[in-house]
Amino acid sequence: MKKLSRSIVPTHSYPERVIQFGEGNFLRAFADWMIHEMNKKVGFDSGVVVVQPIANGLCKILSDQDGLYTLYLNGIKNGKAVSEYQIIDCIQRAINPYENYPIYLANAENPNLRFVISNTTEAGIAYHKDDRLEDAPQKSYPGKLTALLYRRYQIFKGASKNGLIILPCELIDRNGDNLKKIILQYAVDWELGNEFIRWINEDNIFCNTLVDRIVPGYPKDKIDVITEELGYKDNLVVEGEQFHLWVIEGLKEVKEEFPASQCGLNVVFTDNMEPYRTRKVRILNGAHTSLVPVGYLYGIEKVRESLEDAVVGRFLKNVIFNEICPTLDLPEKELIKFSNDVLDRFKNPYLEHALMSISLNSISKYKTRVLPSVLEYIKRKNELPKHLLFSLAALIAFYKGDRNGEIINLADDPEVLDFFKSQWSQVDGSEKSIAKIVNSVLSNTNLWGINLAKIKGMEIEIASALDAIINKGMKKAILNV
Repeated sequence: MKKLSRSIVPTHSYPERVIQFGEGNFLRAFADWMIHEMNKKVGFDSGVVVVQPIANGLCKILSDQDGLYTLYLNGIKNGKAVSEYQIIDCIQRAINPYENYPIYLANAENPNLRFVISNTTEAGIAYHKDDRLEDAPQKSYPGKLTALLYRRYQIFKGASKNGLIILPCELIDRNGDNLKKIILQYAVDWELGNEFIRWINEDNIFCNTLVDRIVPGYPKDKIDVITEELGYKDNLVVEGEQFHLWVIEGLKEVKEEFPASQCGLNVVFTDNMEPYRTRKVRILNGAHTSLVPVGYLYGIEKVRESLEDAVVGRFLKNVIFNEICPTLDLPEKELIKFSNDVLDRFKNPYLEHALMSISLNSISKYKTRVLPSVLEYIKRKNELPKHLLFSLAALIAFYKGDRNGEIINLADDPEVLDFFKSQWSQVDGSEKSIAKIVNSVLSNTNLWGINLAKIKGMEIEIASALDAIINKGMKKAILNV
């Protein structure tokens, strides 16, 4: 069977306008797919040069396939389960700077270059004090980018029009600001001059971004079936879900030059991305965290099964629509759409998320993802969010480490596990002992950062729910929420 290449399929070539640090599954199923869509639908006419950010990577395989790969998008689309695939052809070249640094640096001389995209993992945007301008290459991604930008500054004599729009996709808060800060530090360390610093500040646009798409990656368990379906061999097949979201915080000209919204892509351009970050953490991540102890103690193993169950599914919808959404400041229509998208993602028949696989560090997750909704709900409504607090009661029960005689393999910090083990050893099922453990948990400021026992009515509400869960079982207790 033939290997995927431009000789066996009709493809397009595009001028190299994007340099991309990272060749992994996520960028190929996310940013490169978007560029492919913009090329096809609105004449973006932009090719991608991929740079391998670490010594070992996929650039050789990508080069062997002429930059081509097959993307499968699987999930709920317009209310129906859909699996579809296409060949992505926007990558023009792949470069390993550890093998040929001069070819990497020569990208700075390309007058067509306008965008930088990256995903070098959360640890990629980091300062390495030992990096030097003369290194070939620098160890860090910011070091490599600084060297490229300085070369471009020299070649084009600091011309404003040759600055770049930089779109990092690393999952750290304010990724663009952090990247820029490190580049400016290198500019000082390497004594690149005040004019270069001015050019970085005034003529290059560093955007903060938020990305969202589940990308399982290479489908090794079913690649033989996929190869038969495709009719060619592709060593870089990548799977992603249908849902996608890219929030880009930047100047107005970024939206004008990056025409994602013109072809129906779910890309939000804004001057403040924080409400969108909060929405994602509170609704998507918060719903996951709220669901885990309730669904698992109910007897369910998978996220999708939780939505399909009438009782647990209804509970989760009440959590999202009635208790989380009212705490957020985005338009109600946007919140409802995003929430429905989240539920569709949870119901995706092509992705199976085990509840236990997302139970890691559930206490700290509740603190960061759910507790802010609890506190904001109380502040705005002057009443307790019963479903979110039921979830906290379920979480306390979950950390008992037992589901109807079956051991729950809890995964958390040792001090957290030791605390709950000690507390549960003193519970005999009586109302008094359950009230005591609830008081101990809520008043533990090491867990929550504040004393939750001081919030009026919370202790009584959670003790009542925990008593029902322990003495009646989750299936009966949840009916009273």
